[in-house]
Amino acid sequence: MKNVYYIAKRELKAYFVSPIAYVTIAIYLAVMGGLFGFILYYSREATLRYVFLHGVSILFLVLVTQVLTMRLLSEEQRQGTLELLLTAPLRDWEVVLGKYLASLCVFLVMVILTGHFPLLLIRIGNPDKGTIFAGYLGYLLLGASLLSIGTFASSLTQNQIIAAILGAGIVLLLWLSGALGDIASGAFKGIVSYLPIFDHYIDFVRGVIDTKDIIYYLSLTLLFLFLSVRVIESRRWK
Repeated sequence: MKNVYYIAKRELKAYFVSPIAYVTIAIYLAVMGGLFGFILYYSREATLRYVFLHGVSILFLVLVTQVLTMRLLSEEQRQGTLELLLTAPLRDWEVVLGKYLASLCVFLVMVILTGHFPLLLIRIGNPDKGTIFAGYLGYLLLGASLLSIGTFASSLTQNQIIAAILGAGIVLLLWLSGALGDIASGAFKGIVSYLPIFDHYIDFVRGVIDTKDIIYYLSLTLLFLFLSVRVIESRRWK
């Protein structure tokens, strides 16, 4: 795990040496803060449910996670430094995991900086703290899975923009996969109905923490990290 730590540390430095992290965090806080204030003003309810479920919030989460991950492996391929990493005494999974954890750390910082939202609600009202906790848990799990999808997309191409578009496209496919449930039948229908990525998020926002939803997001994260490792492995033998 020492190699994973050093790769993550190197990637975190790359985030904050360039303006990527600062600009992304600033825009994220501006959008989420504006959305929070707008919804609080008009709903007059001490809850984050409307913020977590708002279309702007979800769309922006997808965009932010793809921006954070689009350069992770694509930039290494474009600059030719991925080959150097692969010839170093590093395992492929250590490279992928280290880079993924760096993006996850930046995402966690962004979410932590929204901590004043629930504090403000507690100050002005009497919100359900359990529901807020469940909402944040679901938000973090959804974000973690979106980051893994972005990491996988970044492993497929040298172009950062294409990587971001690919990642968003995969998310879109996972979201629309539920439509297949209307025409499927039997066991396949049950599998397809389980796939939509945002359906498992809704229960968290409602305050329901279900083991199957946690397993879904953890499994999705591990799946796309595994696929990223396999892509990197294939490049090693080219």
